[in-house]
Amino acid sequence: MVSDLKQFSMKTEVDQIANITKFVQKAADESLIKDGTVTIFLPGSTGGITTLEYEPGLVKKDVPKILQKLIPKGPDYAHHQTWHDHNGHSHLRSFFIKPSLTVPIQEGKLLLGTWQQIIFCEFDEKSRNRTIYCQFVG
Repeated sequence: MVSDLKQFSMKTEVDQIANITKFVQKAADESLIKDGTVTIFLPGSTGGITTLEYEPGLVKKDVPKILQKLIPKGPDYAHHQTWHDHNGHSHLRSFFIKPSLTVPIQEGKLLLGTWQQIIFCEFDEKSRNRTIYCQFVG
């Protein structure tokens, strides 16, 4: 078994939901591994990586609406007293939408469904400079 680590960086905005598929595919194109899997990983506890059909209704309306309903911004989470910040919702959202995702690759291509893209979610209360790692194994 062989592995190969690639990375890319991005500056995020508050509540951003970004399609990162092309960045992961670029990493796959540059990887030594052509058949196997890639794990896409975000170091940190206030963001998430998942898959979604990246279309305006879901990204701009539906996802933010359901996140606000399930894990709202605003309540006085215990985390706020511990660290004297106000991003408890960010950590809780990351607890449910995990910071990593594994996708199979074959002949250097991500094996995603027709409408399926790899999505990065910024849950934190401020913009950040993020580094995302792609660990290829095959």
